[in-house]
Amino acid sequence: MASTNDLKNGLVLNLEGQLWTVVEFQHVKPGKGPAFVRTKLKHVLSGKVVDKTFNAGTKVETANVDKRNMQYLYNDGTDYVFMDGDTFDQIAVTPTVVGDAAKYMLENQDAIVARHEGNVLFIELPASVVLEIQYTEPGLQGDRSTGGTKPATLETGAEIGVPLFLNTGDKVKVDTRDGSYLGRVN
Repeated sequence: MASTNDLKNGLVLNLEGQLWTVVEFQHVKPGKGPAFVRTKLKHVLSGKVVDKTFNAGTKVETANVDKRNMQYLYNDGTDYVFMDGDTFDQIAVTPTVVGDAAKYMLENQDAIVARHEGNVLFIELPASVVLEIQYTEPGLQGDRSTGGTKPATLETGAEIGVPLFLNTGDKVKVDTRDGSYLGRVN
């Protein structure tokens, strides 16, 4: 149990048997009336975001979530296999839990695996990854970075929009949260 005064971003709460992550919180002390805490909570499994208000000082139940740095090894055809670097334990994670992160994962890449009571809740990748462009239409003389974008298929199979001057074989930095192009890597 924790007080609403102890809330911080990333804390996982157990509300009515469901797990919610604190995305934002704000302590509000109006001129008239009692203080309260306004929060934005994200459902751990579905990703749904809701706004919830608590009275200041009330108790909320926290969930014990174990976040470990693990290495993605391979896809065995159905599940994604991760290995704990300290204990060398391997766990299989279903594609529904991995979700969109699969589009940006390469073998031997590090990721954070969050578990609660033995169940894997979600996979958290670094904010950006470097991937190679597997295929894109060739760039033409005169194409510049301020022009438009064209579709490019990355080595993981994901498709993103890249500037016109990039070619097949170039390495690019990609934001794993929204799949946007961040820049070219030499």
